[in-house]
Amino acid sequence: MSTHQWKFFTAGGFDQVKLETGADLMNLDQLDQKLWVALACPTTGLEFCSKTAALIDTDKDGRIRVPELIAAVKWAGSMLKNPDDLVKGGDAVPFAAINDNTPEGKQLLASAKQICTNLGKKDATAISVADASDANKIFVNTTLNGDGVIIPESATDDATKAVINDIAACMGTLPDRSAKAGIDQAKTDAFFAECVAFDDWNKKADADKANILPAGDATAAAAAAVKAIKAKVDDFFGRCRLAAFDPRAVALLNRKEEEYLAIAAKDMSISAAEIAGFPLAQVGAGKALPLKGAINPAHAAAVAALHANAVKPLLGDKTELTEADWTTLLAKLGAFECWSAGKAGAAVEKLGSKRVREILGSKAKENIAALIAKDKALEPEATSIANVEKLARFVRDLYSLCINFVNFRDFYDGGEPSIFQAGTLYLDQRSCTLTLPVEDAGKHAAMAGMAGSYLAYVDCVRKGTGEKRIVVAAFTNGDSDNLMVGRNGLFYDRKGRDWDATITKIIDNPISIRQAFWA
Repeated sequence: MSTHQWKFFTAGGFDQVKLETGADLMNLDQLDQKLWVALACPTTGLEFCSKTAALIDTDKDGRIRVPELIAAVKWAGSMLKNPDDLVKGGDAVPFAAINDNTPEGKQLLASAKQICTNLGKKDATAISVADASDANKIFVNTTLNGDGVIIPESATDDATKAVINDIAACMGTLPDRSAKAGIDQAKTDAFFAECVAFDDWNKKADADKANILPAGDATAAAAAAVKAIKAKVDDFFGRCRLAAFDPRAVALLNRKEEEYLAIAAKDMSISAAEIAGFPLAQVGAGKALPLKGAINPAHAAAVAALHANAVKPLLGDKTELTEADWTTLLAKLGAFECWSAGKAGAAVEKLGSKRVREILGSKAKENIAALIAKDKALEPEATSIANVEKLARFVRDLYSLCINFVNFRDFYDGGEPSIFQAGTLYLDQRSCTLTLPVEDAGKHAAMAGMAGSYLAYVDCVRKGTGEKRIVVAAFTNGDSDNLMVGRNGLFYDRKGRDWDATITKIIDNPISIRQAFWA
């Protein structure tokens, strides 16, 4: 049960809690949520700093919810000697205001002073949001910055740098605090696992080179040349066997004369699809495949590669290939194909077997793990530097969010517009300040009708930039006689920029007492 004494004010037809002191903010976790005006809000689309909103939104779902707002207030209040500073706000946090009675607060104060010193402001007595936001500049020239991500420059020797680059090339990168591309422990572990798998796979070939690599290092090229033309060679010898079975089929197996006439009338290239579908060479009973000369021109290059890369190194410099030769060639490459099908460690294949073994035989894995551990050891210091900006933003912005979330003081007090008001719509010789940003007018209108207000959904366009947005405006005075879909006006956003505005949808409810009476 809450022991904090709350004060309330009545606005908008219901009681709303007053937030006047730091104690009020620090006890928000004791305020029954049914007394909160809002229980969630988006992190974008509001007249509120999106960077601050992102810091409050700890689960990164694009919405700030009650527990997240409470946690932000509690943390910021604990970092200050007097939580009333959250109510006072301001663009800077005095060093004297930071609570250095806790280890976290002491580290944060030291980091704030270090930031100012690094920015050439060693005599500063406070740190501003702008200065704290420049804290990221501290990381620009760092190689170890507490995020568990290391970059090549983190290493002091060329060999380790080279391996870090190899890991990045094979496994991809992720940004460190300085926004430079680097690697972490997970990528390192995955890389070395791939290296071991790739090396083990290559060792199988080393153990049985005569069978698996009959052409030595050229075996892969031989297998590729065979694979590229295998279907056509199999087709050729299949046709030859059929021709041997029945000589009457030879003419048909070599394609009809009419088919040649059909393509002869066209402009042809050797890669024409019509030619590619023809047999590899002239078919005949027991005929060998010529490796030079009378070859289907669409496949001449593939046959030449077969001859140079596979036949020559494995069967000798033949000018033709019998079916028995073809069977022998496939058999010679059979063990390689089986071994190749079981390939492991493909992610590091581009490095080559020699480089992978060089890496595995070095101390690179241990050196990189040590670098990552050294980097992580700096995490408290680096996090503290990031927390300086967080505190500065919370001191400046949290109270504003609270009086537009826990209560709607800004909306009802007639002073500054609330953070959810998008701007002012000028239309039909009147201005509407109760305008809200809308993402989906259809979905919004389905519930908005329950408000009992006259609402106009307006498409806004800036012709100079092509920007578009949708707002809904509540008309609370006058009548609706001249309001209709298609009516044009002018919208000014909170930055003072003007937008051409056109009504696209209306939720029709009485505006004035007269309209309500006649309704």
